[in-house]
Amino acid sequence: MASNPDFVQYIADQCAKAGEITVKKMFGDYGIYCDGIIFGLICDNCFYLKPSEAGRSLLRSVEMRPPYDGAKDYFFIDDVDDCDYISELVRVTCKELPMPKPKRKKMNLKTE
Repeated sequence: MASNPDFVQYIADQCAKAGEITVKKMFGDYGIYCDGIIFGLICDNCFYLKPSEAGRSLLRSVEMRPPYDGAKDYFFIDDVDDCDYISELVRVTCKELPMPKPKRKKMNLKTE
């Protein structure tokens, strides 16, 4: 089951104080980014945050779940209604995550 676009927008809005939030559709659900860094997933109307020590220290309760079959465990964030709390979780998590690698330019090979 894919996520409802209204739920996806709600999660993006709840994270807004952390920085520039964007979402990208990925495999039927969504990746969520802050200032270009992917920090979580929205799958089946659930919000998952990449694990980090700083994030763990702020969590009100730690629950680890895979967002989809075969995935590594992420923090499952059940309490999504506190904008300040969610934004701070995102902010501290992103500080521990690596910057995205620059995209390589695709070579255009012509065959005749």
